[in-house]
Amino acid sequence: MRQVPILTQTEVLVVGGGPSGFAAALASARMGVKTLLVERYGFLGGMATAAEVNPFMISKVSGRPIIGGIFQELVGELKKKKACEDGEVFGQPHIVFDPEILKSILFELATKADLKLLLHSCVSGAVIKGEEIKGVIVQNKSGEGRILAKAVIDASGDADIAYMSGVTCFKGREEDRLMQPATLYFTLGGVNEEKMPSREDIDKMYRKAKAEGRIKNPREKVLWFKGVRAGELHFNSTRVTKIDGTKAADLTKAEIEARRQVMELVSFLKKEIPGFESSYLLSTGVQIGVRETRRIKGEYILTEEDVTQGKKFKDVIAMASYPIDVHSPTGEGTIFKPLGTGNHYDIPYRCLLPQEISGLIVVGRAISVTHEALSSTRVMPTCMAIGEAGGTAAALSVIDKVMPKNVNVENLQKQLREQGAIIDVR
Repeated sequence: MRQVPILTQTEVLVVGGGPSGFAAALASARMGVKTLLVERYGFLGGMATAAEVNPFMISKVSGRPIIGGIFQELVGELKKKKACEDGEVFGQPHIVFDPEILKSILFELATKADLKLLLHSCVSGAVIKGEEIKGVIVQNKSGEGRILAKAVIDASGDADIAYMSGVTCFKGREEDRLMQPATLYFTLGGVNEEKMPSREDIDKMYRKAKAEGRIKNPREKVLWFKGVRAGELHFNSTRVTKIDGTKAADLTKAEIEARRQVMELVSFLKKEIPGFESSYLLSTGVQIGVRETRRIKGEYILTEEDVTQGKKFKDVIAMASYPIDVHSPTGEGTIFKPLGTGNHYDIPYRCLLPQEISGLIVVGRAISVTHEALSSTRVMPTCMAIGEAGGTAAALSVIDKVMPKNVNVENLQKQLREQGAIIDVR
């Protein structure tokens, strides 16, 4: 058997530098624990930067944010640089941001916290001893090597490390395992916003074009958000169905089809919608945005009923109030169920803990939830809150010399509150 050399050793290892992974790694590093973050791209931010997913869909109760900590700190840094704006669409509050400025801010915060980064690196395997994860195998331009750690955080978004470790995972909805569609975001510049028709009128013209066969995008409407700068609009309007984001062949097919849809939409807007005559394609995501892939089977599985009924848990580590938001896995349609005024739900620590493997914490959209519950927990601010909790728990496990599943939850909650995280509404 070929021996893979040890590249380095750390205390907490985080795989994936997206919103949840960055928050996890930063929280851990700030607790004085040696932390290494491995990321496949040459920048951090994940879906927020690589896929241009924009805006942040925030959770509020009675007008007050219920996600604090690192997420609110990040928003504060964006505001200092005039790189974000508050907004609201369909009654849902959000914060639109400049992804290029965000990339720089993430590096600045990482450097200040002495958070070690290993960019341009992919994970190809897990290092397992018995029923405990000891590290991962990475591949990059330097070759292949093992990174060993006392605690590992899977922030891959796809439960890659958990899956490689033998953790039971689920995909998609119960009846056919189909997952929510993927979307390639794009941004237009040069839009005359004063001349634009209403959202309703744009959608009417879009549906007419679909009915006449001039648009072959299965999405039922055009969804857009105002950008930070005048004349710039972000579009969440492409839809590629029946793909599995853990399969390279499916992702390849999705990237090709999504870019066809982008150009089709850009042409439609320029030719048929007032205000878009002089618009131009400013940017597209480096990769397609994937809403759903694997979810782990954890110590607890959060359900749609938990979300809609606002269930509370003793081991709460994050809260959210984003609606159930299921984009049809087969074509047109979106199931959107607001939770009601003042309602919110808890996310328990047990959702981050796989049943089979010790030493591993899963954060972000791959936590232990059902297909329906995922449609709420998957948004980036919620993932950051989950990530901060996971990173804090990993650091505590190192400090207290226990496995993550044996971390004292009351101590974890106390530490989260001290960091500015919000885990209860007073």
